[in-house]
Amino acid sequence: MKVIINGEPRDLAPRSTVADAVRTLTEAREGIAVAVNDEVVPKATWATTVVSENDRVDVLTAVQGG
Repeated sequence: MKVIINGEPRDLAPRSTVADAVRTLTEAREGIAVAVNDEVVPKATWATTVVSENDRVDVLTAVQGG
């Protein structure tokens, strides 16, 4: 299925979850926030929140600087 991840069209398998979408971008598991169609998805539900065709997924990573 087609979804938009961080503004780029991507193919994901049907019934993919938010956790699957995150794994397409990064191996990191900490310092990440995700929104689907502008709604924040709590990390505790990433593995059970299914992404649908044409959804917009935004994966944000925290950057530390000094």
